[in-house]
Amino acid sequence: MKLHRGPGLFLFLFLCVLGAAWVVASRMGYLDTLQARFFPSVREAVRLSPGDFPAGVSAPVADVASVPLRPVLIGFTARGSAASLLVAAGGATTLDNPAAPPGAAQGVLKTAYALDARAVLFAREEELRQALAIGAENGGVDMGFLSVDRLASWAPGLRDAAPRTLLLVGRSRGQEALAAVGVTDLASLRGKRVGVYPFSSTHYFALWVLARAGLRTTDVRWVDLPSTLDAGRALREGRADAVVGLWGDVELAARDRGGAVLATTADAPHLVATVLVARGDFAARYPDAVRRVLRGMLDAGQAVLKDPAAGARMLGEVAPYLGDPTEAIRSAPPATLADNRAFFGLSGEAPVTYDELYQSAAALFQKLKQGPPVPLAEDTRDLGALKYVSEARGP
Repeated sequence: MKLHRGPGLFLFLFLCVLGAAWVVASRMGYLDTLQARFFPSVREAVRLSPGDFPAGVSAPVADVASVPLRPVLIGFTARGSAASLLVAAGGATTLDNPAAPPGAAQGVLKTAYALDARAVLFAREEELRQALAIGAENGGVDMGFLSVDRLASWAPGLRDAAPRTLLLVGRSRGQEALAAVGVTDLASLRGKRVGVYPFSSTHYFALWVLARAGLRTTDVRWVDLPSTLDAGRALREGRADAVVGLWGDVELAARDRGGAVLATTADAPHLVATVLVARGDFAARYPDAVRRVLRGMLDAGQAVLKDPAAGARMLGEVAPYLGDPTEAIRSAPPATLADNRAFFGLSGEAPVTYDELYQSAAALFQKLKQGPPVPLAEDTRDLGALKYVSEARGP
């Protein structure tokens, strides 16, 4: 059979030559040169951020100052364990007015460790996260109290701040609570409206409650609250059948409407742990200030555990919504040095360690498809200062 050459053969050969020319030009870099010259906007724009570099690169070569020449700002949301910070700093301020009020008492950090520190109160955890993200130099804070579950959730967003966990502040042993009206048990939450502030440890506790009751996240109707402090009001106004908030707030609201508290973190005393987190650049620049903060916090915590009167008085002034401040301290007491050693795996044993709690929370939020992958637990803690203080104080 005789073959006939048609126009298709020439087209095929042309395409082959064109493809070979493209491969050669690509390997020799001619295509990149042409693209940069005639289509510069096509090239991908790379946005750089401080998180692309180690947090300590801007630390001074020599110890220019062992502590900042300004007050160290430590942000917190009110819990019973925050009493130790109030005693350490001598009271609380706000970002709007960070200066200590005239005649304010000096705290342990000032009198015993010559460190000017301010405890900055935040009404919402999300506001504290934003303040930690920007840092004290830009109107935020140097350190903050975060629950481990919040750190696991927010670590990707705090990448530029390079957060470093330094100390266990305390665990909740009944501070967070789920209260309901017209609901007799946890299984009866199915189909009910559950109010919770989604950017708080109360949300994490609510997920644990559902797991305990054998319910899925879709078995309840979530009602997003503007803050944890809105939980009691939402229950009183009938905006939710059940709410998760602070015990002193939701217990009173439930009682007013003939409801009851169905669960508290006393049922899971190792679930909600509050830790002291510092910005990576601050910890690298002022390691001595970090050590002083840890010493002062531990001293103040011991004082509160021995006699909670002073801490309870300060806590009652800044957070009346916690109810009886002495009871609030009892339900979320300050952590001791022994608690810290066990929690971070330095010595002793703890039912749940920091790494276990952080990684399980991170895995849970990934399971719920809430946010990007998070860094490993070991990349979020810096135990150098705690080990230094621990060794200095002995067993």
